Amino acid sequence: MIIKVLGSAAGGGFPQWNCNCHNCVAVRSGAPGFKVRTQSSLAVSRDGGSWVLLNASPDLRQQLERTPALHADKKQGLRHSPIKAVILTNGDVDHIIGLINLREAQAFTVYGTRRVLDILKANSVFQVLAEPLVPRISLPLDQPVALKGAGIDLGLTVEAFAVPGKIALYLEDAAAGKDLGTHEGDTIGLKVTDTAAKTSFFYIPGCAAIDERLAKRLKGASVVFFDGTLFTDDEMIEQGLLDKTGARMGHISMSGPAGSISAFSQLEVGRLIYVHINNSNPALDENSAARKSIEGAGWEVGYDGLEVRL
Repeated sequence: MIIKVLGSAAGGGFPQWNCNCHNCVAVRSGAPGFKVRTQSSLAVSRDGGSWVLLNASPDLRQQLERTPALHADKKQGLRHSPIKAVILTNGDVDHIIGLINLREAQAFTVYGTRRVLDILKANSVFQVLAEPLVPRISLPLDQPVALKGAGIDLGLTVEAFAVPGKIALYLEDAAAGKDLGTHEGDTIGLKVTDTAAKTSFFYIPGCAAIDERLAKRLKGASVVFFDGTLFTDDEMIEQGLLDKTGARMGHISMSGPAGSISAFSQLEVGRLIYVHINNSNPALDENSAARKSIEGAGWEVGYDGLEVRL
């Protein structure tokens, strides 16, 4: 199984188009230790020929162009795509807008929870992906589903499971209650398995906390790609970028007693990789104390173009 990190940044990318924070200024200037990053997405394939996208970021067209494995094959005729399916982990703008890049009457399958598919249905712009050419399949929770797309069995299964999170920001105004209307299925994690090789990995780009149920699920996993949005819960407030904590945005922080580094320390995961990293995060600086602490704890900071094979 081949896994490619198409984008490793949180919403807005890195540098963010309207941001002059320390990190964005540094990466624009070409400072050593900083990498440009597009918005969060993965691609996975059992055989390197047919691919599944895990989320479709606003930067998807750019990501496809720089990834030859995802290019149209001229041997397959005038119209072709190796992308056979897209799985959505939530309804956030930075995870669904890239679907628009996949218009042009190309067959593939969109998978998501009923909650997320209803968001697509409610917005007429997504009708450019016309059914039945692009069917939308509702993912049940806690049940492996065989992935198919464009009439092909992809040799992979996906198991979706609820993780602590929150409703997408642009839907908050319509939500009621102190939990902002969040329900099970608003944010999910994925376990992707190669059915022949019996290898698997987890993808959780958005997560508010690691509760007992999630910890039990992840214990002993081979590879986990995990939410790396912020290093500290209040870093965006401290930097004057936003008046919200990470917890308020539905993201666990890397550091601290309630952070992901601490939570994973007893889970015996083989390889831990942060993705969905916000422009404010000091760990984006490869020479920072934050980066050293992450790597010292056995984590990797994912980057665009990283490839993992299982």
